[in-house]
Amino acid sequence: MTSSIDDLRAAYALPDRETPRIRINFVSSVDGAATLDDRSGGLGGPTDRALMQVLRSLADVVLVGAGTVRAEGYGGMRLSEEDAAWRRAQGRAPQPRLAIVSRRLDLEPSDEVFTDAAVRPLVVTCAVAAPERRDALAAVADVVIAGDEEVDLSLMRDELARRGMPQILCEGGPHLFGTLLDAGVVDELCLTLAPRLVGGDAGRIVRGATEIDRGLALTGLLSDDDGFVFLRYARG
Repeated sequence: MTSSIDDLRAAYALPDRETPRIRINFVSSVDGAATLDDRSGGLGGPTDRALMQVLRSLADVVLVGAGTVRAEGYGGMRLSEEDAAWRRAQGRAPQPRLAIVSRRLDLEPSDEVFTDAAVRPLVVTCAVAAPERRDALAAVADVVIAGDEEVDLSLMRDELARRGMPQILCEGGPHLFGTLLDAGVVDELCLTLAPRLVGGDAGRIVRGATEIDRGLALTGLLSDDDGFVFLRYARG
């Protein structure tokens, strides 16, 4: 059993920082629900929330879909002073960047995710995105073009690595996870299993991906006193 920040950092340490990597972080109920009352936050507990901050502190960039920004009410992402100091001690910038994936650019420059950000976010889109939307968001974020008709997530990964951000943490949502799976660029899944039975019509952590048997290797397993289980899987 573990819940300390130091234990979580050790358990989820990256094998290296140079090789580009996309790590996924999700929470799910025992019966497979990815949300409770339409939000993933309702499933978590104190250790899960601490783990999210630890994973963010280990990442160069945190990746989310525009729909998740809206559904989860993302404000400006900001690590605690303790986590920022830990990153400085590692010779890294105190805050990771936030990157939002959006083909349609249905975001507003006045959204809190931009106005309250600790560091300038990125918006990842494709060449067909409306120029006026790109120009509006360029005032508050760095716009990255990856792909022509659709966002090319492999190209996105390579471009973020070229910009000095090889370690990518994706926090969803399920549609983005599914697209990453189909693109073959998911390297690791960090899954919190919440001791809850939800029922209802809540979706799974993956949506829209092609049905294929994708093998995973279990590389870590922790639990806490509240009954949460923390699973770390690598691509098989």
